[in-house]
Amino acid sequence: MSALRHARRRLWCVLALVLIGVLVPDPASAHPFGAPQQIEVAGKGDHGVRVRWLVGGTDDLTLLGIALGVLPKDRVMLDGAVIPETSDAAAMAKAPEFAEYLTERIAVSQDGRPCAGEVSVADDLAADGAEVIFTCPGPVDTVAVTSRMLTDLHEAYRTLARGPHGQKAVYDATHESVDWTITAGADTGSRPASTQIAAAVSSDRSAWQLFVVGGVLMAVGAAGIFWHRWRGRKA
Repeated sequence: MSALRHARRRLWCVLALVLIGVLVPDPASAHPFGAPQQIEVAGKGDHGVRVRWLVGGTDDLTLLGIALGVLPKDRVMLDGAVIPETSDAAAMAKAPEFAEYLTERIAVSQDGRPCAGEVSVADDLAADGAEVIFTCPGPVDTVAVTSRMLTDLHEAYRTLARGPHGQKAVYDATHESVDWTITAGADTGSRPASTQIAAAVSSDRSAWQLFVVGGVLMAVGAAGIFWHRWRGRKA
């Protein structure tokens, strides 16, 4: 009797641990291997530099909103993924936290001197992105543009960048600053493609969770039936 009681207790402990491991949500997981984010570097007048940022996937924008506290944390699913909503971009576009994030993660300097930046966010942030307009101390020629967008969410995020006269670069966690040649005067540069790819939420882990939970519930049911039958025989 004592051995059976101990065995039953161990079974319930194991089942509890399995359920905890399966059902406790992971932290919101970033998706750096989807469509890449983009920036465009362009001149704006004699002293200006325009850096336009475009998100790669709408789920990245949602994850950033959660990280900044603009969107609620309960948007995170059990497997750490999120499902973007159309209202997310509008909430982010109006949030001062997002504007501050842009000026913290994107910077321009001229001969080692920082250029002051001012944020302009499009009404349709998901499609048209956001711009930071920098004003430099002198007429622009060669400037250093730093971009650390989203690498605080995951170091694998990369940014495809392009500028005037066919200049191109790739930013990542280990290559955060690039020198760009910009001619002072009229606005220069080409606009990056605004193709938006809504990353599909992977269902593999969710399916595995349902499978494990179903198996656990079946095991619990079988254990209960066995216990009641054993009690009936003892009676």
